[in-house]
Amino acid sequence: MSNQEPCCPTEPVRDPLGRDEASMLAGAFKVLGDPVRLRLLSVIAAQAGGEACVCDISPSVDVSQPTISHHLKVLRDNGFVISERRGTWVYYRIVPSTLTHLTALLTEVAGTEVPA
Repeated sequence: MSNQEPCCPTEPVRDPLGRDEASMLAGAFKVLGDPVRLRLLSVIAAQAGGEACVCDISPSVDVSQPTISHHLKVLRDNGFVISERRGTWVYYRIVPSTLTHLTALLTEVAGTEVPA
């Protein structure tokens, strides 16, 4: 047994991620880890009023319509966007609270404050 002091402080300065938070972050990163989904979110966010018709989204992303529909469904099922049918078109809007929650968890992990 050694009488040497530890080289590093043993007390954490903040609580580490819990199991539920880590699972939520991993799931969010999995959803956002696809470049097509990130582009779709970007196209939606770039539109006036923060919403985009699927007819506006499709030309902006160079994949087939079924692929776009699949990725929008994944984003919708995971709470990143909501959709509303208006006649024959579907409009998509980003869910700010989902991104705010994700930002808060990431800034907590980084040990910084959430920007105002």
